[in-house]
Amino acid sequence: MRLSSKVFNLSRRWDWLGLLMGLFVLAGCAGATLARPKSPIIPTPIPALAPSSIIQSVKADSSAHTLAVIFQPDQVKLQLKPVVDGLDRPLFAGNAHDDSGRLFIIEKPGLIRILQAGQLLPTPFLDIQERIKSSGSEQGLLGLAFAPDYAKSGYFFVDYTDLKGDTVIARFQVSTNDPNVAAANSEFIVLQVDQPAANHNGGMLAFGPDGMLFIGLGDGGGSGDTYGNGQNPKTLLGKLLRLDVTSHPDRPYTIPADNPWVKTDWNGVDVRDEVWALGLRNPWRFSFDRQTHDLWIGDVGQNQYEEIDFIPAASQGGLNLGWPLMEGAHCYRDEVNCDTEDLTLPVAEYTHANGCSVTGGYVYRGVRFPVLNGVYFYGDYCNGNIWATWPAPDGAWHTTQVIDTDLSLSSFGEDEAGELYVTDLSGGTLSQLVVEKK
Repeated sequence: MRLSSKVFNLSRRWDWLGLLMGLFVLAGCAGATLARPKSPIIPTPIPALAPSSIIQSVKADSSAHTLAVIFQPDQVKLQLKPVVDGLDRPLFAGNAHDDSGRLFIIEKPGLIRILQAGQLLPTPFLDIQERIKSSGSEQGLLGLAFAPDYAKSGYFFVDYTDLKGDTVIARFQVSTNDPNVAAANSEFIVLQVDQPAANHNGGMLAFGPDGMLFIGLGDGGGSGDTYGNGQNPKTLLGKLLRLDVTSHPDRPYTIPADNPWVKTDWNGVDVRDEVWALGLRNPWRFSFDRQTHDLWIGDVGQNQYEEIDFIPAASQGGLNLGWPLMEGAHCYRDEVNCDTEDLTLPVAEYTHANGCSVTGGYVYRGVRFPVLNGVYFYGDYCNGNIWATWPAPDGAWHTTQVIDTDLSLSSFGEDEAGELYVTDLSGGTLSQLVVEKK
């Protein structure tokens, strides 16, 4: 594999099957069968702090973000440092917050691998390949989250598409005699959701600072919200869910009493109690800022705009993020009756001149590179561009491109120390985001 010379070079062992899979947009193509190949031409670099295709001056009052950030991108040179290669279509990397220092890497066909002390362990942590349908570009083992009390309970949760192509959220437990191997026979089904198409499956799982499990589900696939799920209060598709999966381990889940639509309705219509936010197209990756607890969502667009949504920690949910009324900050179908008054609009977006499928990331909270503290990093699956967005002291959101690569950028990841990583689907690599020494 050759990444852009602006970043680093690493020899790639071409796997043509993997390459063909990588040509499909992992996180959301416009239609169930529409493929978006990576552009052979790197788009014109986005000028720092002044890109016409990026929202970078949305005014935010003091409640919109917890902490203003002073970031000088022209004074910092970022690069990706290779950590491990030879992975089979990696989709995610995360930690168990158990002080072990391990990094857990998802491989799309159904494996979870462990990186420990810089070495990829030969035995998978979990192997459930026989339970998973991963033939579609947006199917497979898609998400992983460790219970807040993992060090004690050994519980972790995964999101995968089963042999019928439907979404399964399942709990597993680590084995009693080896902390590096899970008990594959410990599966406990938490939630199953029928999927009408092979794309827009979402897949991200993350525990919020309140100990609740947040689950991202796409709108069911097709194009233009084919199945009418984005604004449909009766379905879980096109939603961000919030569930209590730890208080009663003998039950699949319970509904948190403070979920936004438990005791109220939405415009006179009852909303599923599991729902925390609606109006999502395909929230492929989202994350909580480990310091401020703010929520960031990368929601894949239709055919014009990719968006980043920001939800401050003080929010109680009940939000409408707009799809399919909006694509990014723009009316999608009806310019006349497009009322944005009750919608939560993105804080950043980019057009398909600069990519085609957003991969949400993380706010940097590591200790190695303090100049990055408080900056949110995200990228695009199709061309590998990486951007930074941050709330500046002037009350505006600022965005700039910080790295261009030719990665099939499938996910960002965060280790226990708050350092950030990226996975390359077709290249089979895990790399770390670092500040280059001058």
